[in-house]
Amino acid sequence: MENIRAAAPDADVEMILADLSEMAQVRKFAEDVCGRTDKIDLLVNNAGFTPSARVETIDGMEQCFAANHMAPFLLTNQLLPLLEAAAPGAQIINTASVAHKFIKDMKWDDLQQAETFNVSDAYTQSKLANILFTRALAPRIQADGIRINAVHPGLVQTNFDSHGGMVVKLMYLLGKPFSLSPEQGADTILWLAQGGAPEVTGQYFAKRKIASLTPAAQSEEGAARLWKISEGLLAGLDMSTNSSVH
Repeated sequence: MENIRAAAPDADVEMILADLSEMAQVRKFAEDVCGRTDKIDLLVNNAGFTPSARVETIDGMEQCFAANHMAPFLLTNQLLPLLEAAAPGAQIINTASVAHKFIKDMKWDDLQQAETFNVSDAYTQSKLANILFTRALAPRIQADGIRINAVHPGLVQTNFDSHGGMVVKLMYLLGKPFSLSPEQGADTILWLAQGGAPEVTGQYFAKRKIASLTPAAQSEEGAARLWKISEGLLAGLDMSTNSSVH
């Protein structure tokens, strides 16, 4: 926060803390945001992590699936009225990853990996979910003047591996000479935020260009299926999105 305020002394900067793996906290976070502003020009869903073991949240979800997919799904839908108030021109940017290519498809029969848990699969399917969510939401909000895209930032040297297993930690260690600074990793996000690709929505970007997707990430059926499942999970928690999604 100090660095942000130092770089932009005239900006009004606030912080709201929440555990995004718990849906009640996500919803409370959205309520707090709604209480502080009447519009949102830009929403960047960037928070996420990679797990080292299976942890089940208070909502009965696998923690990585909850934090990396369900939190952006719920938060974005809760904040849609504020994004609509800033439209046309409002944007949503989801931080996805090239890691979505390391899994064939969503584990449709065991999304919470209650039967068989794999650390790598937990993370990679969550990044695939980010793209499917992006593609499912895009046509729902396009007529409202809001666009949404997903971004692969690259291998960025942050503390992202701090909760990961040994494989993730080793990857970060070995990849350090080739990795990006946080500023470099944020480049495509900032480029989109500042007006890059102004007519594009529902796409996946890397290095300021539309990047290739796996068949699973391109699947219209998969995007619709994940949307329906996500809504059902929230409804089961009595956590209706109450959004303006058509």
